[in-house]
Order: sequence, then C-alpha cells, then structure tokens
Amino acid sequence: MTASNNSAVGEQPPASPKNPSKTPKSPKGVKTTKPESRLAMVRRARRINRELAEIYPYAHPELDFENSFELLVATVLSAQTTDLRVNQTTPALFARYPTPEDLAAAAPEELEAIIRPAGFFRAKARSLLGLSAALRDNFGGEVPGRLADLVTLPGVGRKTANVVLGNAFGIPGITVDTHFGRLVRRWKWTDQEDPEKVEADVAAIFPKSEWTMLSHRVVFHGRRICHSRRPACGACPIAPLCPSYGEGETDPEKARKLLKYEMGGHPGQRLRPPPDYPGKPAPALGAAG
Repeated sequence: MTASNNSAVGEQPPASPKNPSKTPKSPKGVKTTKPESRLAMVRRARRINRELAEIYPYAHPELDFENSFELLVATVLSAQTTDLRVNQTTPALFARYPTPEDLAAAAPEELEAIIRPAGFFRAKARSLLGLSAALRDNFGGEVPGRLADLVTLPGVGRKTANVVLGNAFGIPGITVDTHFGRLVRRWKWTDQEDPEKVEADVAAIFPKSEWTMLSHRVVFHGRRICHSRRPACGACPIAPLCPSYGEGETDPEKARKLLKYEMGGHPGQRLRPPPDYPGKPAPALGAAG
C-alpha cells in the first residue's frame, strides 16, 4: 500500500489549485455579530472539505506500513511523538518482529531497546506485547476488521482503531488526534473537547464516505499551515472560510516562513511516501538531512 518513492522532488512549495503562497483575501461573511445557523455551518464545513481536497489531493496516512499489523503497531507507537520518529523506528522493529507471533514472543528488554526512540518505550512495549499476544491467541494472528474487536486490544482506543479501519480495511472512520480536534474547534464545527464527542459532532456534518479522507486532509492542514501556537493565517488558502482567522500570523511574507513539510519545501514524515506525494522523503534514523 506504500510504494517506495526515491525521488527528491518538492524542494520548493508545490503549486496547487489553491496556492498557499498567494495572499488570501480578507475573510468575508464569517465573523459576524449574527450567530451562524446550523445549516450555514454545515455548508461552510463541507466547502472547507472541498477546498482541502484541492489543496491536498495527495493527503495520506503519514505512517509507513505494508499491512494492517504494521499500521496497528505504528499507530500505537505514534502516541506522544511524531510520525517521523515512528517511521524512523519501525524498520528495525518489523525486520526483527514481522508478525504478531514474533512480537508476542519478544524479550521485553530487547523490544524496549528497539522502540526507545519513539519515547515512553516501557509502556509502549507492554502494549505491543499485549496486543500481539491477543492477536495470536484470540484472532488467529490476524488484525480484526471490526472496531469492537480492535478496542479490546491493549493500547488500542477508538482513534487507533479508526486509523486501522480506514487505512487498512477501507472502513470509513474519523480520526480525532490533537491536530483534528484543534482545527475543527477553530472552524466552529464543534465546541467539544472529548474526542468521542468531537467524532460524533463531525460525523453528523459529513457523509460517511468522506470520513477517512476528511481526517487526512484536516490533519495535513494542521501540520502544515494551521499550527497550534503560530498558525500561518496569512498563507492559508481557506482563510476566507475560517472564523478564527487572525489567531496567527496574518502578514503573508511572515506567514509563508511558518509553512512546514512540502508546503515549506522540507521533507515530510514518511521515509516511504506514496508515489503522488509532492515532497521529499524523510531521512532514516541517524541520517543527515
């Protein structure tokens, strides 16, 4: 599912139908003294999704994986660290333990040493040993394709389950990570903080067929433009639709300097990005660049 990409394209911000380097017009019709109706919010939300689909036609899961087991393990490892650090860690992990049976039989100290770069390695090692044993003992060594089964595995919650279902099984799901939650609150799609309530609110706005790709697009935007501390408002192509425009840097030149990954001409998070990704692959662990 993740074909290798050895080209080093994307050293400059790529042109797109909605070029983020173009100075956006001042938002109109969003900030108003009149409360936005539910219908107006839904229409605005769906337009944002359409705009994001044009900006990020290559949106994808930013974890390297070849099968559902690798995706499950990588997603568990991604808690409280970057996808880049996970992708730099998993090649050695999967070379040593390619199957649930292999990982379930791992010596804890050896597993901890391999996954140490991903942080919280003792707790994550316990989760990986537990979920691998559960896959071996309860599911015939196969990752189940049902949310109800996935969340019974140690270290697996709804977020992880939805990542696996959406990207390994093609079953639509909304992935509420920190980026997703931050952006949908900025866009006033929800005012909830609890991830399950956020998931329910956003699911009510969009058809189920959009859920998985919507998740990728929102997370891509959060990582590249709409950052937590200094969103690049002045370089944001959906600024006219954003009720929180102005929370970040509005000067276009200063905002462009805040763009990350391919938008800023820098490597992405995957060592093995899909063929249509317009940026540079990330370096391996310990490599320069």
